[in-house]
Amino acid sequence: MKNPALVILAAGLGSRYGGLKQIDTVGNNGESIIDFSIYDAYQAGFRKVVLIIREEHQNLFEENIGSKVRPFMDVVYAYQDVRDLPEGFTAPEDRIKPWGTTHALLCAEKHIDEPFMIINADDFYGKESYKIMYDFLKNEVTDSLFGMVGYQLTKTLSSSGAVARAICKKDEDGNLSHIEECPKIIRKGGQAYRIEDGREIRLEDGVCSMNYWGFTPAVFPLMKEDFISFLKEKLEVDKSELVIPTSIAKIVENKKAKVRVMSTTSEWFGVTYPQDKIEVQRKILQYKKEDIYPFDLWA
Repeated sequence: MKNPALVILAAGLGSRYGGLKQIDTVGNNGESIIDFSIYDAYQAGFRKVVLIIREEHQNLFEENIGSKVRPFMDVVYAYQDVRDLPEGFTAPEDRIKPWGTTHALLCAEKHIDEPFMIINADDFYGKESYKIMYDFLKNEVTDSLFGMVGYQLTKTLSSSGAVARAICKKDEDGNLSHIEECPKIIRKGGQAYRIEDGREIRLEDGVCSMNYWGFTPAVFPLMKEDFISFLKEKLEVDKSELVIPTSIAKIVENKKAKVRVMSTTSEWFGVTYPQDKIEVQRKILQYKKEDIYPFDLWA
């Protein structure tokens, strides 16, 4: 089996963050979260990274990311473009917002012919998670068995505002049985609450998806089928988007593939809001003080 690839979703607009947070620096040596993700993936065994970006940002990504990691990893850029739709569909002229992570994944299809994992650019997932997924992709993944690493819901929430999370349930075999995308979840008194019609509804603390998936190329036709169904209904709906957890829910529901749910003790953190950056910087500095990471990742 071919060596697995790392794929990073980095084409978002960062509307809540107020800027291109994918390459915003959080480390004391000028690193972004992507630097730590690629470093951890390299340590786990990955040797290829596909960065899904907006084409106009390639020079920025090459200067800040690609040029540093290229001596260690094969770096490939895939472009997410709102005009790049399946045959028979034309994007509205005023469409600016990307179509979501399912579409982003499809934009990388021509660059991938090996098992791969896909993650968010602005999430810090922890070293152990990459090793878990690398081992799964090397030894267990098949065209009908995909994988995900899940995180404890209450440990993934922001103190700065509401976040979207995909709540997961698994069956007795440890495979995903149900997944529900919740667009607004807040932390209150150490508990998770979903905001629905102005009401706060307490959620059971369980596993959620942080967009940490393991696939083979067999996922592409399944994702394309779901994306086409989405476009038939939502093409003209402003700011509509289709995300990977929603597409996976359909795949599981229709029994087209199973998804192994794997847990990790790694700590997750990320930057949804500008205020989150200070805490991320503090945690990364502490990791360096504890020699979990070197001062210069790519020395």
